[in-house]
Amino acid sequence: MRLKLISCEIFYREMCAAVARSPHTVDIEFHPKGLHDIGSTLMLERLQAAVDGVDASRYEAILLGYGLCNNGISGLLARKIPLVVPRAHDCITLFLGSHERYVDYFNDHPGVYFETTGWYERGVETGELSQISIHRQTGMDSTYEELAAKYGEDNAKYLYSELCDMTKNYTQFTFIEMGVGPDESFERQVRQKAEERGWKFEKVKGDMSMIQRLVEGIWDDKEFLVVPPGSQIVAKYDEGIVSAEISQP
Repeated sequence: MRLKLISCEIFYREMCAAVARSPHTVDIEFHPKGLHDIGSTLMLERLQAAVDGVDASRYEAILLGYGLCNNGISGLLARKIPLVVPRAHDCITLFLGSHERYVDYFNDHPGVYFETTGWYERGVETGELSQISIHRQTGMDSTYEELAAKYGEDNAKYLYSELCDMTKNYTQFTFIEMGVGPDESFERQVRQKAEERGWKFEKVKGDMSMIQRLVEGIWDDKEFLVVPPGSQIVAKYDEGIVSAEISQP
């Protein structure tokens, strides 16, 4: 098969490694992590444009290196060839190898912030997408000093705590070691961040198997949704996470 993979750059190292082992010809197109920060409507528009830009005559399916991602792929339409998407709320499911493992770990570790090499090296958006991100538009990316200068010290303390401190509900960094890059150097940096914040630190082994099955065409319905032409991805509030529905004209 010849497949087209449209993926978040968070998976850059993992997807490249998996594609190198795939028996199929897989052409990759990466998109910046910042798509997650501009809101579901704009994220969907950009991903739909990417899907629509694929030459359907060259490929048998389009693979998505995304989870549901705050409904950022809900409404994505398959035109002339199928779309294949993991049944995952976000990328951590793919890094850990299954939805079940993700849920079990998250339930046992409330307040955990996950890091991978991709999240660490590509997690900050500084380009055009940062200018239209929800954080920028709402002022949630303001520093304490900027708020104090604008609203005064007392108001700044409240505003920063309620709106800008995005880590206040976290107590632990968990580094997922994927084994496809210089994990040790990134692990040291994440461990240092945990020490500076007084957080717990844990390292867990990642699992490439779900990513590998995506690019090898092993699309069991439990793990992947295959969206036929003329249908669109729809978010579901059940174990399936996403479903395919015929697009209304």
